[in-house]
Amino acid sequence: MIIQQNSKDNIDWGGTPWIVKQFSHPERTIRLATTFSGIGAIEYAIRRLGLKTEIVFAGDIDKNCKTTYFANYNIEEERWHTDIHLFNAKPYKGKVDLLVGGAPCQAFSIVGDQRGFEDTRGTLFREFARVIKECMPKVFIFENVQGLFKHDNGRTWDVIRKTFEDYCGYDIHYQLLNARDYGVPQTRERLYCIGFKKKTIFKYPVPIELAYRMYDFMEDYIDSPFYSQQQGKKILSINKEHRDKLIKGTEEESFLDFIFETRDVEDKYYLSEKVAKYVLAGGTKNFKTSTKTDLNIARPLLQSMHKMHRAGVDNYVTYKKEKGINGIRKLTPRECHRLMGFRDDFNIVVANTAAYMQAGNSIVVDVLMAILKQLDITKYGVNK
Repeated sequence: MIIQQNSKDNIDWGGTPWIVKQFSHPERTIRLATTFSGIGAIEYAIRRLGLKTEIVFAGDIDKNCKTTYFANYNIEEERWHTDIHLFNAKPYKGKVDLLVGGAPCQAFSIVGDQRGFEDTRGTLFREFARVIKECMPKVFIFENVQGLFKHDNGRTWDVIRKTFEDYCGYDIHYQLLNARDYGVPQTRERLYCIGFKKKTIFKYPVPIELAYRMYDFMEDYIDSPFYSQQQGKKILSINKEHRDKLIKGTEEESFLDFIFETRDVEDKYYLSEKVAKYVLAGGTKNFKTSTKTDLNIARPLLQSMHKMHRAGVDNYVTYKKEKGINGIRKLTPRECHRLMGFRDDFNIVVANTAAYMQAGNSIVVDVLMAILKQLDITKYGVNK
């Protein structure tokens, strides 16, 4: 059952690519609500798409996330919740067009005879489902790790799906999508579940060709076909003609374009010789690691990126720190945010440790943009 729904049949292979789709009602405002909001990936996706949005409510238990969120989005204090267990979404019923959240599901324990919503007691997912039930959004998006499918031999996801369908009353679609298929050079496969209030025919967006590699997102890398010596910037645009116009300053940046300033990376990001040897070691007999650096497509960014090394998951790059000397370094917080789809206008206002965690816990913005285009999210918006 899970394999059948999460299959290539769910992809819109024969349809119009999402990157060229047009919104039917771009003048409308999307009334957006989020829980487990993090640093606001869906908010930033809507911004990159140039759509109007009103934040109905948002919230996260992490104080650093709140600091970052308030530094980047227009929201009043009374619309922010810290503890979802205490949050009452009933006053917002009929006032939410799109609800987005990614409740942590690591603590799931499925017991008994798969009794649907009752089996989710004590989990944060239960609170997410309650919020759906209380505010009844027109559409919701639930994002989570791919392992959720396999947890407890699939019974965990079966309970979640049934909860969305039977308790919340939504038409449910779900699919695993990988960031590298939607414009960002990072291997990051996640579950994207979409719920509709009414029975809806929907297929997920078709992948696009990956035009960039990880090094194009690095701060100090200029040996790139996208580097403009004239401007001292990297201008990442899929269409060369459009890119040339951006270099000349005769055209506006599109939602798919990235324009990055180039700058030197501070010495603190470079690894000492001793640590570099450890990073490039072969691991232990029980925990092997790839020793390759300078990947074209980044390994998954995890919340542990602030740690010096975690075999198999961290990304390290080499660069000529000085003439004739190659240095090995970890990614900077800005580079991690870029590889999650956040442009350089996104304000990073917390310490590096928190910034790494926030990037690693976020949703890839470009995947959300693809979904919003495929949904034609403006159909669900309102005139304001």
